[in-house]
Amino acid sequence: MGVTASGTSGARFEAPDSALADTVLERLTAVYPTGADARRATSMRAYMKDIAPFLGLATPERRALSRTVLLGTARPAESDCAAIALRCWELPEREYRYFAVDYLRRHVRCLSSGFLPTARRLVATDPWWDTVDALAAHVVGGLVAADPKLRADMDVWIEDDDLWVARTALLHQLRHKDATDTGRLFAYCVRRSDHPDFFVRKAIGWCLREYAKTDPRAVRDFVAAEGERLAPLSVREALKNIGP
Repeated sequence: MGVTASGTSGARFEAPDSALADTVLERLTAVYPTGADARRATSMRAYMKDIAPFLGLATPERRALSRTVLLGTARPAESDCAAIALRCWELPEREYRYFAVDYLRRHVRCLSSGFLPTARRLVATDPWWDTVDALAAHVVGGLVAADPKLRADMDVWIEDDDLWVARTALLHQLRHKDATDTGRLFAYCVRRSDHPDFFVRKAIGWCLREYAKTDPRAVRDFVAAEGERLAPLSVREALKNIGP
């Protein structure tokens, strides 16, 4: 598909050639700035801890502009999705990445297991929860659901030194409900239970809280058995809606 990588870390990716991506990016970079709001951009940048510049597009307005950008465009192939996402990731304003994430979510069924290295690149490049969490639940999670052999890749990701890659492994089953691999879910939580970072500890609690909507007893039993190993934050989040 034209995306190349040498190893998982420090990979070099080149966006594939794509006429569709050419059209979409040309429209996108013309249409999005028409809704820019400098005051809102300053506020958004501050709220997001100065991770990137913003155009200042509120979500409803941004998605309306996205519909204009995509009007009449063809259904993408996997290479088109990769090209659009990687090229959006090269643009400075954060809203372009939000466009890419929404686009991948919309077309996740067009993606094969071969897209996983590209997804990892997106997760690990200038990461913050705003892009990582949606990629984890809706893109990586969708890929794993479609090809359970990718669970072995998640076993590697959960061990990663990059906290955002590990967070993605924790969160990738958020939408799997009855299809959740509970053995992996609980094993991942235990494996990273001593992680010092807030975002990993929060993710442990979040994935448990979400699975509790499907099987509250299993989550209570897990917390009862392993609670002393979990951070208090993780326990609070896990039991938030079901009680001890």
